[in-house]
Amino acid sequence: MNKVTVIGLGSMGSTLAQVLLQNGYRVTVWNRSSAKAEPLVKEGAVLAPDVASAIRASKVSIICVSDYRTSYDILDTEEVKQSLAGRVLVQLSTGSPQQARDNEAWAREYDTEYLDGAIAAAPPQMGKPDATIFTSGSITAFQQSEPFLKCLAGNVPYLGEQVSAASSTELAFLSYLFGSYLGFFHAARILEADGLRVDAFGSMIAHVSQVVGDVIKYESEVIQSEKYDNPQSSVNMCMTTVELLMEQAREAGINNEFPLFAQGLFKKALDAGYGHEELSALIKVMR
Repeated sequence: MNKVTVIGLGSMGSTLAQVLLQNGYRVTVWNRSSAKAEPLVKEGAVLAPDVASAIRASKVSIICVSDYRTSYDILDTEEVKQSLAGRVLVQLSTGSPQQARDNEAWAREYDTEYLDGAIAAAPPQMGKPDATIFTSGSITAFQQSEPFLKCLAGNVPYLGEQVSAASSTELAFLSYLFGSYLGFFHAARILEADGLRVDAFGSMIAHVSQVVGDVIKYESEVIQSEKYDNPQSSVNMCMTTVELLMEQAREAGINNEFPLFAQGLFKKALDAGYGHEELSALIKVMR
């Protein structure tokens, strides 16, 4: 079990192979362009002549390419399919929840234990405690992969046998992150319009991040319980803030697309009669 194959040697794949080598694993690699394997071979990796040979070299294979479609193109050949039986395939490419389901069904046809994974980190973070890899799918695949996955990332939550869970969780995380980005970029324009420092505000946000996290946790619990009728922050109260954002944008002459988008959702919630409910009642107009 100290043998692992890594298929795909882009920035992330190469980093995964390197971290495994540094942790004493015997690593077999394959990439469409063999030149990318040369630095890893110098560190002790074995370059397989083809994908099927790479898979046969280890009980567990990681595939980490640009997306699931590329992954399918690489794996869906007769020679590779004949090599998969009884082995574990860990998918760390980028894909959607439905693609994860499709990949699992494909793997089952060839008697392969399939684990879907989503890396929530950049290559320089791999091998460190704060790196995260969400996983879901075959419990057997997870148990056999867990030791080396924990070398690759300090946080490797297994989200259960529903194979789409890892992809859905990563997309949910990215939705939260990108929403935060957009809110922050609009915040930066507010500050610039008044001659204030954006970097000082960024430092303040970092300082209060735990408080923000606690608020999100509270709203998540309200949504899960569907109990919106005892608000800490009502839709009506928060609509006042959205209107202030719109007013500031008008006064300062800055882009108003972010508060305008929020205003549209809030208006739908108010029109639906949710004004006196918890802010997270907004989700009811997004369903």
